[in-house]
Amino acid sequence: MRIGHMSIFVDDQTKALAFYTGVLGFVKKTEIPLGEHSWLTVVSPEDPDGVELVLEPDQHPAAAAFKKALVADGIPFTMFGVADVSAEYERLKGLGVTFTQQPLDAGAVTTAVFDDTCGNLIQIVAPNA
Repeated sequence: MRIGHMSIFVDDQTKALAFYTGVLGFVKKTEIPLGEHSWLTVVSPEDPDGVELVLEPDQHPAAAAFKKALVADGIPFTMFGVADVSAEYERLKGLGVTFTQQPLDAGAVTTAVFDDTCGNLIQIVAPNA
């Protein structure tokens, strides 16, 4: 068994696709129209056959409430691994990304948290040498 897909609830799939590909650098893997929404996934260009991130519409009332509660408490929905948090922080800030936590050395790892513009906080993390 392995992880094939992970979902993240987004308030607008078109906006999410633009952010996750154009800003974060992921690549669209699948887009299957399903009425008002699509089965829409992105992958890391470093691992195109790896885990797919599903940009899942947050239309269910529980999803919207869940997202709002996490953001209100400052809790990231998920995390992405990077080689260098400080470098990625600078790159993303240069692209206009809003961070809620600047790079923070937490002992074994360094983390930072940003707003994905789709209703989520996302943490980036890298191990410290």
